[in-house]
Amino acid sequence: MGFWDLKTLTLEEFRPGILSKIESGSNLTMACMEISANKEGVAHEHPFDQCGIVVEGEIEMSIGDDKKLLRPMETYFISAGVKHNWKTTVLSAKILDVVVKQG
Repeated sequence: MGFWDLKTLTLEEFRPGILSKIESGSNLTMACMEISANKEGVAHEHPFDQCGIVVEGEIEMSIGDDKKLLRPMETYFISAGVKHNWKTTVLSAKILDVVVKQG
């Protein structure tokens, strides 16, 4: 599909507490995710860049030694090879996330 309306996009369960919709091409993946309150990811790194924007709610992003609580219309950029993690607060978060896989 070439177009999404984030206000009406249907998301499906990805993992417990995380709903998502993903579109992937050969080098680019775009994901809309809604993450329940009080969830935390696992710190990790990967060999490709990643960026995103918070659509609703709030999420704490840790990128390298930096940590920031992000709210709607705030963005993040994660360079390839940098350890990062996320954590939702008492609010859920809806984010639009994009990764570029080189290969």
